[in-house]
Amino acid sequence: MNTKKIEAVIFDFDGTLVDSEENYFEADRILLKKHGLDIDTEFKKQYIGIGAFEMMEDIRTKHSIAAPTDDLVNEKNEIYLEIASKNTKVFPEVAEFVKYLHAHEYKTAIASGSSKTVINTLLECIGFSAYFDAVISSEEVNRGKPEPDVFLAAAERLGVSPANCLVLEDSVYGVLAAKKAGMKCCAIPYIKDKIDDIFYHADLFYEDEFDFNETVKWLNK
Repeated sequence: MNTKKIEAVIFDFDGTLVDSEENYFEADRILLKKHGLDIDTEFKKQYIGIGAFEMMEDIRTKHSIAAPTDDLVNEKNEIYLEIASKNTKVFPEVAEFVKYLHAHEYKTAIASGSSKTVINTLLECIGFSAYFDAVISSEEVNRGKPEPDVFLAAAERLGVSPANCLVLEDSVYGVLAAKKAGMKCCAIPYIKDKIDDIFYHADLFYEDEFDFNETVKWLNK
């Protein structure tokens, strides 16, 4: 018997369902180089889990980039889609979990800091559009992660109480947002060289890789 009463599972997109961070890094590198800023992977790490708009706004402010934030985001999305449409990998065990949930009639959603156009385009590319009942971008809410708005919007769209939702996340900001939303959280850190203490507050925590079988067992206890 499922005593947790999980009725819906909400997935972060980048770094959780799809291994996209290298593609995003390359898009950011190309974009910011055009605006006179050279970045490395350490620079990028500080923005993992933050929405595209919030990231570009912060970089624009700190590095005195003249272009408007909206223009930077749109340009980044164009560069990213050109790269990612040819080179996006799905995490196999997470993909298996998505299919399991679909087969067992759980409600599912994507709730991500990426642009809705990017999410929908890549879901189509990887053949996963039919598996999700809703797609929510932080562009559609007032505040991005670590605030809970995008997860609460997903729960509302699905018609499920936050207490009956499980979130899958790879970032500190995402875990914080899930807990603020009053949801259960499964954490799979994308950056594994330094695990933040926040991850240990998740209801399920995989320090290495997501485990499909263990998660299904947890779901059905």
